[in-house]
Amino acid sequence: MLKLVQMEPTYRFELLNISKSFGGIQALQDVTLKGKPGEIHALVGENGAGKSTLVKILSGACRKNSGTIKIDGVEVDINTPLNGRKSGIGIIYQEFSLVPELSVSENIFLHTLHEKGSLIKWREMNAKAEELIDNLGFKINPRDKVSDLSIANQQVVEIAKALSENVKVLILDEPTAVLAPNETTLLFEIIRKLKQRGVSIIYISHRLEEVFDIADTITVIKDGKISGSSPASGITKDEVIRLMIGRKLDVFYPKRDKIPGKEIFRAENLFIKGKVNNVGFSVREGEVLGITGLVGSGRTEAVRAIFSADKKERGSLYFDDEEIRIDTPAEAVRAGIGLVPEDRKTQGLILSLSIKENISITTLQNLSNRLGIINRSKEERNLIQLIEKLAIKTESPGKAVSDLSGGNQQKVVLAKWLAADCKLLLLDEPTRGVDVGAKLEIYHLINELVDKGLTIVMISSDITEVIGMCDRILVMKLGEVKGILEKNEFSEENILRMSVG
Repeated sequence: MLKLVQMEPTYRFELLNISKSFGGIQALQDVTLKGKPGEIHALVGENGAGKSTLVKILSGACRKNSGTIKIDGVEVDINTPLNGRKSGIGIIYQEFSLVPELSVSENIFLHTLHEKGSLIKWREMNAKAEELIDNLGFKINPRDKVSDLSIANQQVVEIAKALSENVKVLILDEPTAVLAPNETTLLFEIIRKLKQRGVSIIYISHRLEEVFDIADTITVIKDGKISGSSPASGITKDEVIRLMIGRKLDVFYPKRDKIPGKEIFRAENLFIKGKVNNVGFSVREGEVLGITGLVGSGRTEAVRAIFSADKKERGSLYFDDEEIRIDTPAEAVRAGIGLVPEDRKTQGLILSLSIKENISITTLQNLSNRLGIINRSKEERNLIQLIEKLAIKTESPGKAVSDLSGGNQQKVVLAKWLAADCKLLLLDEPTRGVDVGAKLEIYHLINELVDKGLTIVMISSDITEVIGMCDRILVMKLGEVKGILEKNEFSEENILRMSVG
């Protein structure tokens, strides 16, 4: 008697000829994307290219206008996130969907708690949560509150939550945006374990080095259409960039001929207990000073102390050798200092307001007369100039800033400080979550500002970025300055040696 052998499906998921429009805007046009069991499929493209819309359709968070979805060769109608989960689709967004005040195990089984009846078997639930996390290679107490966990461990909880529902396809949207290099290594270990179990991974990232490190297949989406797809071993980084932005990228980090002038700003002995320990540095006119180091090194806290977004316990600040006192962000702005924060959505923008309102907010005093009435024509002129200068993609300055892509939101934050006419601009991870094309535009803008005499301090966890864009690099570890590198000393090895000690 013949035995029937169950064949593994050729494709774990198939998105076939998917189209989606929002009003008159065509977000996706006839897009086809397929993934095999145990395949890591990277999806890359500029902000606004259609990546998020496509995976939201697969997960059920967004409905397609036309096209077909198949899971394990069977056509499915995924029209809600619940249907998506029942079909085996798990999605982890850049902003986690965890409840901070609940425990690890409560978050993992949140979607199924109602199925257990009125009584929850806490011991059983905690044991299952612990087993899921152990299988990922981590040790996290399932009774711990999620708000007490590190970002990396919160991400582990998100993955465990997806695995608790027998996930077949796991979508990771910019998963390393908030991770340190060692945490990224751990995440990649988890992804490779899931690959071995036959889980199909869709990996979205702007960091092409990571994409080539982890992906089996790379698909590029541009303007709502697939512009190319290839095994990762069969395509180069330059070719991917060309497919993303539609042109060849000869020099990723544009050259800058400006020679820094005299010292314009100096910070001495900045101290915040447990965060910043007697940090000091100086910056010259027309210079880009890079600050890097691992997560927890105190980089962000140091620049926030300068801006007085975080209160320093002691420390002195000098502009042109004259000591200045800054106790509030408003005083920092009046002194000519601007801060583009690491988290643009919660700290850099007011998402409920328009592009116009966000850009004008730093210059209302200059735009208003003695009665506080805003000169609308002057405001409009300034806005049009800045929107054109930064190539912000929008139909109208009145559009809500929440509707913009990440790259265009970052440009609005930059425009806000350009309008304020700063002398010193503090940039904290200015290209995080920003696509290749927008990154290049931001790099050119930085060079243009420096050529005009503006001084910039740029924090970045991307070592190649600080090497490519900065005149000097300050390396921090555990709240202290471990050294400052001059151009002729720049290397990944030198930076990492200082970062890890």
